Amino acid sequence: MSCCIFAHSHQDAEAIQYISDYLSMEIVNEIPLSGSFLDLRESGLHFTKDSTNLSSSLHIDFLSGPMGWRLKRTDHETSLKKAIGKNKEDITIFDGTAGLLSDTIIFLALGHKVIACEQSKIIFLLVNDAIERAKTELPFLENLVLLNGKSEIQYKETQNIDIVYLDPMYPEPSKNILRSGDISTINHILHIENIDDDGDAIFFSIKDSNFKKIILKRPIKADIIDKNINYQVKGKSTRFDIYI
Repeated sequence: MSCCIFAHSHQDAEAIQYISDYLSMEIVNEIPLSGSFLDLRESGLHFTKDSTNLSSSLHIDFLSGPMGWRLKRTDHETSLKKAIGKNKEDITIFDGTAGLLSDTIIFLALGHKVIACEQSKIIFLLVNDAIERAKTELPFLENLVLLNGKSEIQYKETQNIDIVYLDPMYPEPSKNILRSGDISTINHILHIENIDDDGDAIFFSIKDSNFKKIILKRPIKADIIDKNINYQVKGKSTRFDIYI
């Protein structure tokens, strides 16, 4: 499965070269006739899944759209806050399945520090681009450390983690078109990079290490993958399985 970097004539050549080197991908001067490509626009970095359908673009923006809306309604994140629990001081959360940072941003907005790990290089660059564009508007982003690599390895190299947060990818209902589209594109990216997204394996690897608390996000009706569970926090469509 092919992927390249489309360079517009007005783009920052140094930034394009950095992306090319980081991903070991070819730079082209025309939109490819088929396959996927990344390009750097005025609005930021985009990943287009299918060059024959330019609307199939993944672009991360923390200041508008669904993420911006969530940030304005952090008081509605009751289940997530219950899962974290009450803490006298700010805590450090290790997000082992960072993805598009949808929950990490909420943790940060609530005043916590986060170490977020994402294995995909493409997703890492998309998220990092979004962070750079938003950091002047969202000062809490200075409490984020974003890592690129396998979370099982990165976790063992970190210290003083209060909570491990895991939100593995699971199939979403087809009626949720926006979210399903994101998942389809993310799965496509993982396929390009030959990454096996095994959320259960990440959970068991970290659970076999030293930890204080693990929050595992699951669809509300999904099976419990480890019955040695301490308690659950349930919402309408998702639940949080807590291991201490």
